[in-house]
Amino acid sequence: MSRRLLTYICIDTSGSMRGEPIEAVNAGLRALMSSLRQNPYALESVHLSIITFDSQIKTVLPITPLEQIVLPEIICPESGATFLGAALEHIVEAVQRDRIVGSAQQKGDWRPILIVLTDGKPTDLLVFSETVAKIKQLGFGNIVACAAGPKADASYLKQLSNHVVSLDTMDAVSFAQFFQWVSSAVSKSSVSVGSPSQSTELPPPPISINVVL
Repeated sequence: MSRRLLTYICIDTSGSMRGEPIEAVNAGLRALMSSLRQNPYALESVHLSIITFDSQIKTVLPITPLEQIVLPEIICPESGATFLGAALEHIVEAVQRDRIVGSAQQKGDWRPILIVLTDGKPTDLLVFSETVAKIKQLGFGNIVACAAGPKADASYLKQLSNHVVSLDTMDAVSFAQFFQWVSSAVSKSSVSVGSPSQSTELPPPPISINVVL
């Protein structure tokens, strides 16, 4: 069995994402899939899971090989909290369950990737704070976090990752550019695991995506 690059995408589906924002996210995910499927390294290694969070945490796509994925249509409730902490707990459990650890008998999976997209801030702050440390202990190869729209609070995402970006607007163009950049990041990671001489640094985002320092 070839070594896998487990990639978890965690998407905010709280009430404020309802309507155009979540429609734009769905379009962005379709563009992401199309782009990744054109990369032979990604096709060979990337396994993708999508988790949504509002007042409930849902695995809308369990970890699945790239070539077998049928994308679900992500929907939002009319209202709902932003339980990002609980979503991260869910991610911790998923990685511990899904990841094959290397041993004398077999090579383990590559270091996983986590992408988090939110338009607000965690409602469950205590759980969030406690779970960030657990996430960091899992040894992700990259964690990319996106604060989308004017109400997103990037300061919490900075606790989670050094790679935090923000979008000024939540329209189809902005999300398409974000997911195109994510595709480049995942593709570059999949190439680097196939070619050890390659760097694992993230590619620079387009001008329309703001890097949060």
